[in-house]
Amino acid sequence: MKTVYDLTIRDKNAIEIEEIQLNMDNKQILTKLLKEYKYIKELSQYNLNINHKLLLHGHTGCGKTTTAKAIAKALGKKIVIVNLSNLISSKLGETAQNIQVLFEKAANEKAVLFLDEFDYIGKARDLEDTDAGEMKRLVNNLIQLIDYYPTDAILIAATNHLKILDAAIRRRFQINLKFELPTKAELDVYYANLLSQFPVRFREIKRSYEISYAEAKDRLNTQVKWKIIEELEQANG
Repeated sequence: MKTVYDLTIRDKNAIEIEEIQLNMDNKQILTKLLKEYKYIKELSQYNLNINHKLLLHGHTGCGKTTTAKAIAKALGKKIVIVNLSNLISSKLGETAQNIQVLFEKAANEKAVLFLDEFDYIGKARDLEDTDAGEMKRLVNNLIQLIDYYPTDAILIAATNHLKILDAAIRRRFQINLKFELPTKAELDVYYANLLSQFPVRFREIKRSYEISYAEAKDRLNTQVKWKIIEELEQANG
């Protein structure tokens, strides 16, 4: 594993929350979250803690990582991005230590800790093999770290498989955001925004639907690239 100090970033390319393709419910939830941080001192006078543990779940490629980065940018915080599937060591004791170091680092820096593929540990907890007991201890340790994560830092976990997460883990999160495949209307707006950066002659593309934003962007970029290449080849004879 890389040292955790290599994982802390302040993403200058992160977009604003207002620019993310989110449904209205998710936008309202995030708007309220940011306002909690704006009035954190006033709320603390009434012994009211802010919500700082978010679980992002749903279809892949629909903006979970982008949302985490946008939250960090909006709050002026660094973000620690960890893919849990890559963190599991063959020695589970080392894995528990690595996770604890990550939590401590993010907490000390008052950063956003983003745990991607969060279901990996939740799913592994149910394995019936010789390491099942050790894995359960690992998950119990993770639950404790979540419980004591300080309110001046933010914990965001992301999963494409909400149903397989352990219930004890799921209920630790105060905010749940569901990311679904965009509708046709939402994708049309997204396509229009992406195409606006290109000359008009490259904007006629075949639009695909019932796909994620990430897939839509990849397909659009591929078509536009070939339009540009075809024009260049015609110009060069």
